[in-house]
Amino acid sequence: MPRTRSLAWSELRIGLLTIAAVVIAAVTIFMLTGGKGFFWQRYTLKTRFDNVAGLKAGSPVRVAGVDVGSVTDVSLVEERVDVTFYVNKAQRERITTGSKAELGSISLLGEYAVDITPSTKGDPIPDGGFVPSKPPKAQLADVGDAVNKGVERLNVMIEDVRAGKGTVGKLMTDQQLFDEMTRFVAAANALTRGIQQGRGSVGKLLNDPKAAEALERSLRSVDDMLARVNQGQGSLGKLLKDDAFSAALTGATANLDTLTARFNRGEGTLGKLATNDELFNRLNSATNRLDALMTKLNNGEGTAGQLLQNKQLYENIDKVAAEVHGLVADIRKDPKKYLNVKVSIF
Repeated sequence: MPRTRSLAWSELRIGLLTIAAVVIAAVTIFMLTGGKGFFWQRYTLKTRFDNVAGLKAGSPVRVAGVDVGSVTDVSLVEERVDVTFYVNKAQRERITTGSKAELGSISLLGEYAVDITPSTKGDPIPDGGFVPSKPPKAQLADVGDAVNKGVERLNVMIEDVRAGKGTVGKLMTDQQLFDEMTRFVAAANALTRGIQQGRGSVGKLLNDPKAAEALERSLRSVDDMLARVNQGQGSLGKLLKDDAFSAALTGATANLDTLTARFNRGEGTLGKLATNDELFNRLNSATNRLDALMTKLNNGEGTAGQLLQNKQLYENIDKVAAEVHGLVADIRKDPKKYLNVKVSIF
């Protein structure tokens, strides 16, 4: 009997050690998996990317930067890549149709993860559903490509400068342009010295107290004028402050609108001229006839045209007029000489 009891105690010790080892292993696994949970605490989701940049099975899945799962499969589907992963069921309310999945970087060595933005505004995505994806952030390789392209452009620019292309290239290779730039800088320095010495309007304004005082007085006058305007003085002030003046201006504007409306309706002489085609045609015909008449006059056609263009005719008429004027003067001076009336009786 004592031997039997001793064997039972040995078996009990082995069982207790086994249970303790299992518990320790379970605790260790739980601590290593963190928030991922056990297999019965997980569910599967998917997302789709254009390029996974080396993402592989076992890569972590994070929600707001917290590890909640792991990638289980990466496979090509036509021209895109499907990524299958599991997450803890406790995150179901945070991974909804409003969430977005993107590639995240774990380190600078090219290790990637699936980052999911949490959102409680959408509906929870069911088991096996797809999480909407968005374009990946710029990776180190992209930065390197951008740097390489920038260096290439810089090299091309340096070669252009050496070849004398562009303004900087010409400045560095064209002696004439360099001399002109040197003269320009010298002239600018001379101008600056002149201003500092009080030459010219700007120099006097900066160095002459009288000019500054005059400018200050002008500014005070402007301030006074603006103050008067704000107080309603003067025409501009009344326009801004006087309601009666504003009403009169409004009335004048209304009258102008009425006149314009009548004009557009064809009322009045000006309105008929603008809208009545028959009246316009008559006026246009009269204008054409007047133009033809003026053309004939300029060409010397007709009596009036000859009178305007024929210098000899003009001089003859002028002589006749002078002689008639002299004759009238003589008649007034001695009428008996020209008005000799004889009466005979038979």
